Amino acid sequence: MSLPDFDMVLFGGTGDLARRKLLPALFDAHRTGCLHPSSRILATGSHPHTTEQYKAMLEESVRPGLEHAPPEAWTSFMDRIGYVQADARQPAHFDALAEQVLARKPEVVVCYLATAPHIFVPICEQLGRTGLNAPNVRVVLEKPLGHDLDSSEAINNAVSRYFGEEQIYRIDHYLGKESVQNLMAIRFANALFEPLWRREWVQDVQITIAEELGVETRGDFYDRTGALRDMVQNHLVQLLCMVAMEPPASLSEDAIRDEKIKILKALKPILPQDVAEKTVRGQYRAGAVGGKPVVSYVDEQGIAADSTTETFVAIKAEIANWRWEGVPFYLRTGKRMQSRVAEIVVHFRDVPHAIFPRPLTLSPQNRLVIRLQPEESIRLYFLVKQPGDTVELTPTSLDLDFANSFKMRRAGAYERLLLDVIRGKLGLFVRRDEQVQAWRWVEPILDTWDQSTVPPKPYTAGTWGPAASSALMSRDGALWHEEA
Repeated sequence: MSLPDFDMVLFGGTGDLARRKLLPALFDAHRTGCLHPSSRILATGSHPHTTEQYKAMLEESVRPGLEHAPPEAWTSFMDRIGYVQADARQPAHFDALAEQVLARKPEVVVCYLATAPHIFVPICEQLGRTGLNAPNVRVVLEKPLGHDLDSSEAINNAVSRYFGEEQIYRIDHYLGKESVQNLMAIRFANALFEPLWRREWVQDVQITIAEELGVETRGDFYDRTGALRDMVQNHLVQLLCMVAMEPPASLSEDAIRDEKIKILKALKPILPQDVAEKTVRGQYRAGAVGGKPVVSYVDEQGIAADSTTETFVAIKAEIANWRWEGVPFYLRTGKRMQSRVAEIVVHFRDVPHAIFPRPLTLSPQNRLVIRLQPEESIRLYFLVKQPGDTVELTPTSLDLDFANSFKMRRAGAYERLLLDVIRGKLGLFVRRDEQVQAWRWVEPILDTWDQSTVPPKPYTAGTWGPAASSALMSRDGALWHEEA
């Protein structure tokens, strides 16, 4: 599908997200010929850079990471880029920005707010004042959207004064990953899995997003946020919805999001008296990651010595509906973990009567592993008879490695989502009622932790988290995927 002519205004154009993710994604789309020839990228920031100074900054900070970049492609991409100073406290800056955009009259204007959430509202106020909120304007909001339900709703209420819901794109880049898209195809395009995708045949579901990195230069932000707000309320809960939702009537954006909201409303509340049993919060201490020593969380730059902010979360979630009653969904995320991995593991129940000798393991032998990163793959584990004169069983797997199976170029998550914004496709973005419901589910956990005198469970950097995380599973007779 060809893209319309657009102007993309990157608020926070000098920031980490723009340089690490957004501009490389736009470059990939440009290099492959996806972008309209006339389209522009206008980066903004509070500093009075010239366009040439900004481009020189990109030469140093963005281009080295684009190993595949042909010089001519990079040069032509730079021709699309301009820089406009836009401080939300200076109305004159937005007058100049609006004049630039409105004079060219692009078909679509995308305003990507890659900034701190507290300046979303001032930016939207200025966009509304200068007329940059016409029906052809779309605004992209990065997470975390607020600190709790009240602050999230305050931002949404303020933004909705200037933009309709159909103009607001709340981004969650995990929904743009190829393997997450394939989860929909696996479930709803194949008769093989749908009859098994329910409580009678699924023992448990595990969703993990583990990072090797610590807080890096984001110490001040992270200490105010924590893993539950940063990862669970958005990424993990959205992945849970994709796994658990009922078949939508179609692939239309509202049909998909209507099914997701049903799951969010069916999540069993975790009451204050159940928080200790159903959740684990941890904080990393000094250890080694990738063979290199790393300091503890409280010794990181910008972190208070007595901080109780969690860097690890594990939760036992349950869904109160006919399909999933009694099936635990284990959610887990953490920093300074043993390896960088994001995956969804569906454990199927064992056969009702085993006539073959069973391998010596507690883990179910039939499981579907959907790997989201570092590489994207889908792997189905099952049992076969060992070769030779024996009836012993051995585990094996069917593998779908996207990189090796499909030799075509695959768009990255941010590239896919940015192109969807330009096309006006909302299906992979979070609707306001989804966000409200997700906050309602996590807030009792946050409140209980805030009131607790019990500190987070310590875990050594470079491990899989606190021992309490394994205990959370063992109470149900289960194991995390890497322990099986």
